[in-house]
Amino acid sequence: MVLFSSLAADCTCTLLLLTLFLVLFLWINGRKTKAAANFPAGPTPLPLIGNLHQLDLRRLDRSLMELSEKYGTVFSVEIGMQKAVVLTGYHTVKDALVNHADQFAGRPHIPIFEELSLRRGVVLSDGKPWLDARALVLATLRDFGMGKKSIEDKIIEETSFLVKVIESHKGQPFETRQIINSAISNIICSILFGDRFDYDDKTFISLTVMNTEIVALAGSASIQLFNSYPFLGFLIPNRQRLMKNQQKMHAIFNELLKPSQETLSENSIQNLSQALMMRQQQKSGGQDLELQKKDLLVTIMDLFGAGTETITTTICWGLLLMMKYPEIQKKVQQEIDGVIGAGRFPRTEDRKHMPYTDAVIHEIQRFANVVPLNLPHSTTVDMHLRGYFLPKGTYVIPMLTSVLFDKTQWEKPHEFNPSHFLDAEGKFVKRDAFLAFSAGRRACAGEALARVELFLFFTTLLQKFHFHCPPGVTDVDLTPRKGIILVPVPQGVCARPR
Repeated sequence: MVLFSSLAADCTCTLLLLTLFLVLFLWINGRKTKAAANFPAGPTPLPLIGNLHQLDLRRLDRSLMELSEKYGTVFSVEIGMQKAVVLTGYHTVKDALVNHADQFAGRPHIPIFEELSLRRGVVLSDGKPWLDARALVLATLRDFGMGKKSIEDKIIEETSFLVKVIESHKGQPFETRQIINSAISNIICSILFGDRFDYDDKTFISLTVMNTEIVALAGSASIQLFNSYPFLGFLIPNRQRLMKNQQKMHAIFNELLKPSQETLSENSIQNLSQALMMRQQQKSGGQDLELQKKDLLVTIMDLFGAGTETITTTICWGLLLMMKYPEIQKKVQQEIDGVIGAGRFPRTEDRKHMPYTDAVIHEIQRFANVVPLNLPHSTTVDMHLRGYFLPKGTYVIPMLTSVLFDKTQWEKPHEFNPSHFLDAEGKFVKRDAFLAFSAGRRACAGEALARVELFLFFTTLLQKFHFHCPPGVTDVDLTPRKGIILVPVPQGVCARPR
């Protein structure tokens, strides 16, 4: 027995050594291949860990911006075993995402995203499945009212519910995120399922809380380690929590979809989920029913997630910034009073008469920098960019931080300054470097809806309330929580009726 144990131990050690040797060989050979092909240079990585010793995974955007100062606007970095090319600065990011839109329209293979989406849906899919899903979603959104008065009416109705909830606090401090998240989530729910939820509905609260947690966990340092070393997944609790949340959300969506499935009729489409089901059936071409169901669930989850977290976060930042800069809040309210008054809710048509408010909303999006790294892209073909060769399938990080704070594009990039979007006469001006919704083929599919939501919610809240710090609090904390989305730290907000 001792002999067999010894042999087993020797075999194990030998296999480990061979595996380590193979990994080192592939790593060294891969580096030589990249260098020979004029692949972008970057900081020298160490075997197995790459550049992890030089990166803060909690705020990866800051680490990459620091490296950009040394290595330029196109450089490579190794996050563990995961090699990526980083693009920084407005001109470089625009060159990639706009001038070479098709070549940068891919999504790389990222373990946690593949487990969550199965490479289906509209956000994380790739190739033809993504093209089909995006075309389906855009057509369905247009048919079902995106950009039409019906959607605007739903948003205005929801703002009235939100106003009542805020009024119920009677000027006492409250934390904004959950109630704003509920309001924004209700917009996509009313579009998807044909109905809204009460803010205290347990199922609805579960959905919003789990969705927020998924986004937070997906950007955590431990999940980034899992993406670099997927074989360590069983050691990472956050991965298990992510997958459990996804399974629970799918189960809830299944239940919410049942009434739409039971009443599905080509002659009577009542909500977006029915429209998706009908189009899916028409285009399935005999596709397996179970596969159709998975596609639908992932698409619903994409729309729910993308339609809530970034808008919620932007509005939360907006209220904090109004508290931080009361003189700006006052000017917005003066414009609201002059154009809209107090007797009616704002409408989207008011925007063209409110250049200062429009500028403030744009500056909130720029300054808040909600998705600093952008979602990852990959090259769809072998190509050259700015003198560098990028093989097909290259993992690319086109950093939005570097665009929204590009000192060559913004007069005062690190200050909250609505004048970035105003000319000398106080008229609103568009800025090419405003890429808060990204750009190119992978730009946010719901951008038109998001713009309407931001304007109507923000304007209504400032029409109805004056926002200020709780008693005894002298300043607003603008420190973000770390993750894929930069969320403000929880803090009390007081809303005094106007």
